[in-house]
This record gives sequence, structure tokens and C-alpha cells, in this order.
Amino acid sequence: MKALLLLVAVGLCWAQYNPNTKSGTTSIVHLFEWRWADIALECERYLAPNGYGGVQISPPNENIIVTNPWRPWWERYQPISYKLCTRSGNENEFKDMVTRCNNVGVRIYVDAVVNHMCGSGGGSGNGATCGSYFNAGTRDFSAVPYSAWDFNDGKCKTGSGEIENYNDIYQVRDCCLVGLLDLALEKDYVRSKVAEYMNNLIDIGVAGFRIDAAKHMWPEDIRAFLGQLKNLNTRWFASGTRPFIYQEVIDLGGEAIKASDYLGIGRVTEFKYGAKLGTVLRRWDGEKMAYLKNWGEGWGFMASNRALVFVDNHDNQRGHGAGGASILTFWDARLYKMAVGFMLAHPYGFTRVMSSYRWTRNFQNGKDVNDWIGPPSNSDGSTKAVTINADGTCGNGWVCEHRWRQIRNMVIFRNVVDGQPFSNWWDNGSNQVAFGRGNRGFIVFNNDDGSLNVNLQTGLPAGTYCDVISGQKEGNSCTGTKVSVGSNGIANFQISNQAEDPFIAIHVNAKL
Repeated sequence: MKALLLLVAVGLCWAQYNPNTKSGTTSIVHLFEWRWADIALECERYLAPNGYGGVQISPPNENIIVTNPWRPWWERYQPISYKLCTRSGNENEFKDMVTRCNNVGVRIYVDAVVNHMCGSGGGSGNGATCGSYFNAGTRDFSAVPYSAWDFNDGKCKTGSGEIENYNDIYQVRDCCLVGLLDLALEKDYVRSKVAEYMNNLIDIGVAGFRIDAAKHMWPEDIRAFLGQLKNLNTRWFASGTRPFIYQEVIDLGGEAIKASDYLGIGRVTEFKYGAKLGTVLRRWDGEKMAYLKNWGEGWGFMASNRALVFVDNHDNQRGHGAGGASILTFWDARLYKMAVGFMLAHPYGFTRVMSSYRWTRNFQNGKDVNDWIGPPSNSDGSTKAVTINADGTCGNGWVCEHRWRQIRNMVIFRNVVDGQPFSNWWDNGSNQVAFGRGNRGFIVFNNDDGSLNVNLQTGLPAGTYCDVISGQKEGNSCTGTKVSVGSNGIANFQISNQAEDPFIAIHVNAKL
């Protein structure tokens, strides 16, 4: 009996690392600041047909309305209550999105902001997205309800009440992060309110959670409220399925708090991934793609089965968070497509694709002073719909990187090669590299200053394949480059360093 109980416990412990995506899908996309109505449509018309496994959504709970600056993206990270109304939509629209996405096999992951409430200077009144009353000065959030008893004001030992030293774990976890009122998560009552919020979302049908600012919470506090969560809704998930958990812990090394402190709870965001990959593709600091042969744990990253990986996220694409200037984004489209292509081809980690909106950048002394700008919006502050142009791109200021042919086709590539080993590595000692995924896929990059013309062992069955970067297979023909693989598995690849996209990817589902 003891052995059986142990097995059950081990099963429960492992469950929160599983993304709960539909079988055959391997990536999620962050539809940053999208409206629930638009996400529901995108699940049905695009994400499900193209093999996306799920969507990370912006925080769905009531937040403070910030008007100076005008409706910034970061107001979504200043909770007022756990009611489900934001500029992305109301509770009924939220439920409709979760139902419709689940019905086509696309999962929803909630960005859970539970470390804190709004900023200490938030004032008082009903200026919140559901109209709930609050008073930041007296710590009164009556719609939860939280009161002054429920915050860490007494625990923080700095003069300012803010985090002053990131090498002091007590400050990082007990003091206010950029003025945000820090919840006392060691209190059973606070834990129960957080769990109640998350359980409401589980009942609606979400598949898991990104835990915002996890680094600023004690691991045992996170473990305590997660331990109160229900299993997922059996309308869409197998009985006993646990919510997927991935925690935002920025650890680039050199601080007291480590990502490894949180690996026993759930997956963790591997911020080193995008920072290092950007440095390599930009060829900064003497880095070369040839050095990517042992990418992953060999670069000092956490274990692959614990990592949530991404090229950029909503913070660091605008200079917040971690990674600095090396981070590649849609503004650097050519290198960005290569970086996302590499990520989706390589077996390391669970992959998240970014989907952004454009804003007017204004660099002063190397900093974008417009990094606060919120989503495309109407004059009343309501978020603009995501419109779809005739060519499948998005309008109204939405970038929709997840619809770029090269990125969409690499999401499909990852699904096709899932479970296959990393194989047949080749490099020229510099910035031309190639690798396969067993006998199901092969990818070649030319990030050098000269052209590439080389015969390589692909590991693939003989035949004619369609490159899924320059085009794809449509019917019995290729819309882009064709690649012929011989009976010995060898193919010739030619890539100009001037090509729009200097990489080629083939897989067995793109074979004529």
C-alpha cells in the first residue's frame, strides 16, 4: 500500500510539468493583449488548423485603470480584484473563448498575477476595469476582500518599502516590486483567495497558469496555494489532470535567487535562452552558430523537461525584464525568423511563440521612452479588434508573428518531429549549421557572410521535399524551393547569404 501511495504522489508531482496540450501539438502562442472574442476566432480559424497547442492570454482579472501614461500595457499587471473583466472582455466573453478554444483542441493558459495588487500610489475610487472600489493607501481591496492585514508592509525591512538589493532574498520576496503592494502569501487567508481565483478559472476550463513574478514569492507559498487547486475540467481533460504550471523567474546568473529554487513546483521560464540565442545570431561577443551544437543544458540552462523557452516575451521585447539589447524581436524580422526557426526545430524545452502589436518607438539615450504604450486602441481606451487582411496578415497594428509563414510552418515542423532525437549535426566552424530530428525533419542555416553550397546527410527517406521556409507543400507541388534527398539520405543545399530567409527546413509531411 505504501508503494502504491508513493506512486500516486510521484504521479501528482510530475503532472504540473505537462502542458496538457492536445496530442500532436507542441507549442503555445502568447496573444499579448488580444481581446477574448478575437482569441476565440483565432483558435477556430487559424491556431487549431495550423497545429498550435494553446494560447497564453493577458491577465483576465480586474485591474486598475491607468490614464497617465494613457492605458499602458502594464496596467494589466496591477490587480484590483479577481473578477473577470478587463479591456480584453468580460466574464461571459472569457467563458466563450475558453469553451470555443477547448472545443477545437487549443488550450488556454492564464497569466496569473498573484504576488501583488496595484501600486501603492494608485489612489482610491472606482477607477478599475469592473468598477470595483479600492483604496491603495489603506490597502482596501473590498472586492476580494483584502485589507491592510493581508500585505507584507510589516515584513519588509528596507527604508523605502521597495526592493533595493536583489542579492537579499528577503527584500526580493517581502518588499514591493516597483511599488506594487506585496501580498502576504504566508497567510492562509491570502492563499485561499488566490486559490479560489485560480479554481474559478479551472472550472471554466483553462489548462494551466503562468505564475507572474514567481521570483518575488517564497517557493513554499507558491507550493501552498497551488496545492489547493482542483484537477482540470473533465469536459476537456482526462480525469485527474493537474494544471500546467510555468513560473516567471528571471535568472541570468549573479543573483541570490535561482531558477532552480522553483523547479520542484513546476516549469520555469528560461530567460537565458533568448538572451544567448540573440547574442549568437547577432554574432556578438565572438559567438558563432557552430557553438550551438550542445545547445540546452550544455549552455548552463535548466533541464529540458523543466524549461519554458521563448525567443522574446512581452517584457524583454520592449527592454523590460531580462536579456537586454541582444533580444531578437519582430523589429529584427530576418534574424528573428531564424531564431524562432532554430527554437522550434531544436528539441530543448517547451516552446512559446510571441505575438505582438506595433507601437511608435522613441529612443532617447538608448532607451525607448514609449515602452509603456498599450495595445492598438480606440479613443475611449477600448482595444481594437484584430482584423485579418486578404493575404492572411493582421491589420489594426497587430503584428501576428504566429501567422508569418516561416514561423507557422516551423510550429508544424516541431509537431512532425516530436519525440525524434537531435541528429546529423553539421557546421562549417562558423555560422553555417544544420541538424536533423531523427528520420522526420532536417534544417539548415546560413548566417555567414558568404553563400552555402553543401551536400549533407539528412537522415530522411529518399524523395523530393518542399522547403517550408520559402514556401510549403500545396497539393502535389512546392510553392518554394524543392530539396531532393537521395537513396543514401544525402541532399544538396544551396543558400545565399542574401536570401530573404537564409535557412531551409524539410520534413516528412512536406514530401511530394
